[in-house]
Amino acid sequence: MRRMFRDTVVALVAVGCFAGCSKKTMQDTPPPSAPPPTRTVTPAPPAPPPPPAPPKAPERVELNDVFFDYDASGLRDDARATLTENGKKLVSASQATATIEGHCDERGTTDYNLALGEKRASAAKDFLVSYGVDASRLTTISYGENRPFSMGHDEAAFSQNRRAHFVVENR
Repeated sequence: MRRMFRDTVVALVAVGCFAGCSKKTMQDTPPPSAPPPTRTVTPAPPAPPPPPAPPKAPERVELNDVFFDYDASGLRDDARATLTENGKKLVSASQATATIEGHCDERGTTDYNLALGEKRASAAKDFLVSYGVDASRLTTISYGENRPFSMGHDEAAFSQNRRAHFVVENR
């Protein structure tokens, strides 16, 4: 009998344990919470580098002619003022080179006018070099009376032909 009693007690305890625990249904339990969505923050791609600046076009330099008195290669005051302006332009445009052409009017011999034209071109070059323009950027040539600016045969035409003319190469 004891054995029966014992088996009954064990059975009751087992039934009591299982009976006390009710089975939860899916509705009774909250659904398992999903982990919060993970936001993958991808950094914005770096901005592309700016396009390279186009090569700067060389600054266009235009120089003014200087004029001389009859049979002279000395610089007048107006020529010095013009050469000062030309010097400023050449200093700021460091890549520009210039050929200084010496010209004369038609009076005088060809040889004399070629020599005088060379003196006029050299006087202009010397002034520009003293102003600060590199001498290697300046060349001289004399055309004497061979390339007149004005075709007249009077003092008005002659005064326009007695000049140093600048031919600039902008690099």
